[in-house]
Amino acid sequence: MPWRTGGLLLAVLVIVALPYMITRGSSNESFQAGELVTRSAEVQALVYRVADRTHAAESAIQHLLADDPSSRAEAAALGAENEIPGLLDELRRITADNAIQQHLVEQLSVVENGRLALLHQALQRFQHNDRAGAEQALRDADALFHVDEVADKVVAGAEQSLRQRREAARKQSHDSLLVLTLTSAAQLLMLMIVVIVSERQIGRRLRAEVRERQAVQRSQMILQAVREPIALLDHNLRSLLVNAAFSELYGVSEESRAEYLEDIGQGAWADEVLLQRLRDVLLRDRELWDFELTQRTIDGVERHVVINARRLQQQDSDSPVLLLTVSDVTARALVEQQVKELNHQLENKVAQISDVNRELEAFSYSVSHDLRAPLRHITAFAQKLEDHLGEQADTTTRHYLGVVRDASHRMAQLIEDLLVFSRLGRGALRLQAVDMRALVAETCALAEAEAPGRRIIWRTDALPTVVGDENMLRTVWQNLIGNAVKYTGQREIAHIDISVRHEDDGDHEFIVADDGAGFDMRYVDKLFGVFQRLHKASEFPGNGIGLANVRRIVMRHGGRVWAEGEPGHGARFHFTLSAIEPPPPSP
Repeated sequence: MPWRTGGLLLAVLVIVALPYMITRGSSNESFQAGELVTRSAEVQALVYRVADRTHAAESAIQHLLADDPSSRAEAAALGAENEIPGLLDELRRITADNAIQQHLVEQLSVVENGRLALLHQALQRFQHNDRAGAEQALRDADALFHVDEVADKVVAGAEQSLRQRREAARKQSHDSLLVLTLTSAAQLLMLMIVVIVSERQIGRRLRAEVRERQAVQRSQMILQAVREPIALLDHNLRSLLVNAAFSELYGVSEESRAEYLEDIGQGAWADEVLLQRLRDVLLRDRELWDFELTQRTIDGVERHVVINARRLQQQDSDSPVLLLTVSDVTARALVEQQVKELNHQLENKVAQISDVNRELEAFSYSVSHDLRAPLRHITAFAQKLEDHLGEQADTTTRHYLGVVRDASHRMAQLIEDLLVFSRLGRGALRLQAVDMRALVAETCALAEAEAPGRRIIWRTDALPTVVGDENMLRTVWQNLIGNAVKYTGQREIAHIDISVRHEDDGDHEFIVADDGAGFDMRYVDKLFGVFQRLHKASEFPGNGIGLANVRRIVMRHGGRVWAEGEPGHGARFHFTLSAIEPPPPSP
């Protein structure tokens, strides 16, 4: 990770580079301090040389004046004039970093130049035999230019500078020792950190290697436990690794290596098209998906298999490998064959049902046309017979003729209801968003208008919008609400509740409850049958077809219907519809 590399670089810097830099800096400072000390000593030596050369020149001139001629004395006097300026220049150079000493050296230079000038004057007067002038020049030099005082000042300044520099050197040495001590402590700390981090890193690596080995072992266990045959092939389609399922199905050892795929399983993989497709996967990195093949495996059974293959790149090699998986779909193929046979049988059944539907349609046509005509004739001729008899018909005859007409009307109504019931089972659903609240309000208003003088107390929940055939759902509400109004006819004040609730599966459950005549639950299965009635027609009129229509419509919408009741305590009718939200209205 980047922070580890940065940490190691910092450690190297602290452990190696920083001590080197500090040691080098201390060495340079110590060297500079030594040079300064040496320079102070040189200043003293040069000052002493200047003073010594000056005194030597004066002594030589005095010897000349004392009638002690000597060529050396004259040469010494002349040499001082030539040597002392060079010594003063050297003093200026080595005191260039110290303004105070530079000032003292300039004073010394002025004094020396003046004294040397008088000494030179004394030497010239001597050479011209002016002894008195020469002696006066020497006395003037000694009185006017005090070289020793200025030299002592220069030496004292050099000694003070020397002491200061020695103190600075001592302090620098102390600071260097402190820095080296701190650096050593930092080195030890960094070494400890490096050791600890290294130990932790080694521990993490060892744990990672253990986890990796465990992961490899688990992967191998999973690979061997998978019941789907799996093989790993090299770029020449030779086996590198197979799992137990592959070994069991094709009779190849799990430890076998470098066995060509086409030689495995006694020719089970000898299909040239498949081998070419597998080579394409390796060469062009194309995945092979759901290649269906019929193979005879090592157990002699012909199996329908689906083969998938993809290329993998090895981390430690440039050669790709091929991962091959085999799915035995023999059972699925048999099922598909059975499904085909069942579909064929179903097609035959559908054809038979189509024939039956055509016969039903022919029957409906016959009922709607052939049976209605005789009924119309019976009704018409019964009326004509009554008109023909006129006043001659007695009460019994009129009663019989009335019965004939009523029976004809009832038969016509039964035929009409039967045709409606038949059409409800065959007509296509026209699905749309249906507002159940509006539909119920419309039905309740119509039912109340058809029962004038009745006192009915309605209680209606906030009903949702559903997806369905609006006309068919209107028929459902008309039958259920109409029955509630009809079977509460003997109540002075009727109570009818229309509610909705949500089932656990999310469907809407609609409920119509009344406090009317009710019914015996022993006969609840007859309620939704065609022409089934639990009350006499003289008590409550009707043909017994309404609830059958309700059941058929609800079932066509994917719902269910049931009822609860108790004689004299009313009934509750339930039906469910899907809670799928209706599609948004088109703009």
